[in-house]
Amino acid sequence: MEEPNLSFIKEIAGEDESFQNSILDIMRKEYPKEVEDFTLNFSNKNYKEASKDVHKIKHKISLLGLKEGLKLATNFEKQLRKGNTELHDDFIKILNKIHVYLY
Repeated sequence: MEEPNLSFIKEIAGEDESFQNSILDIMRKEYPKEVEDFTLNFSNKNYKEASKDVHKIKHKISLLGLKEGLKLATNFEKQLRKGNTELHDDFIKILNKIHVYLY
């Protein structure tokens, strides 16, 4: 499975390390709340809201260069809207990789 990286952030920020760090700081601030919201909505079987949470998290997945993870998250978001939870375990693996990478 692919690993989070800074390639896309560096592409956006160029050589501006301050900008790179500010993007990471924002991600570190927002990510735990987004995951908490997703976890709560998913555990309460509120799959439509959980799909919205996945949509928010997808932006971080993209920024961290996880192309396959982004595809999976996009599919999971669509499936959740229909009440299908089949991709949950794979999505959680992505979340865990991001958590380890950011913290």
